[in-house]
Amino acid sequence: MTEALQELGATLEIKRDDCVLVWSVDFDELTVDVAPSNIVEFVEFLKTDSACKFSTLVDITGVDYPDRAKRFDVVYHFLSMYQNQRIRLRVSIRENEMLPSIVDVHPSANWFEREVFDMFGVIFTGHPDLRRILTDYGFRGHPLRKDFPTTGYTEVRYDEAQKRVVYEPVKLVQEYRQFDFMSPWEGANYILPGDEKGDEKEGAK
Repeated sequence: MTEALQELGATLEIKRDDCVLVWSVDFDELTVDVAPSNIVEFVEFLKTDSACKFSTLVDITGVDYPDRAKRFDVVYHFLSMYQNQRIRLRVSIRENEMLPSIVDVHPSANWFEREVFDMFGVIFTGHPDLRRILTDYGFRGHPLRKDFPTTGYTEVRYDEAQKRVVYEPVKLVQEYRQFDFMSPWEGANYILPGDEKGDEKEGAK
């Protein structure tokens, strides 16, 4: 399998040197870094070229590197059932940089791109309906960014008096901010299954 992927990587570099920045095969997987401006053209080539036929889009996701100039990697996974091969494309972009949508080539990219937009804030130009897909309409921020607080910014609850859902800023009591770094079991006033065995060993000593 590795030999076939090495051959495919070399072929792509020769045929589309305008798109391929660098490629590598690690753990029997081919990863190709692609220039952002050429992603649509390269995806279409992979789909139609007789030596590739990567006709199935498996997933699109993102990775956040806050300390890097090009903060986000947008990662595409494709499958060729004709060649029995998989390929991963990786595009690196800056925080405010937009990426062309591949919906015209792979309509199934619609919801994948919406998820990357929702979770990371990456904007896909040319997308037919780029809006949040996992969070609420009034959600603030992008949850999979490394700088997003684990508590979020807004609390959603049902107000019995108002008979409706209300949105409120997250308020943390001081006790919530204090950590003693104990394990979840330390200080517990109950016996967990198996603890009696430890007591028996202590008694035997």
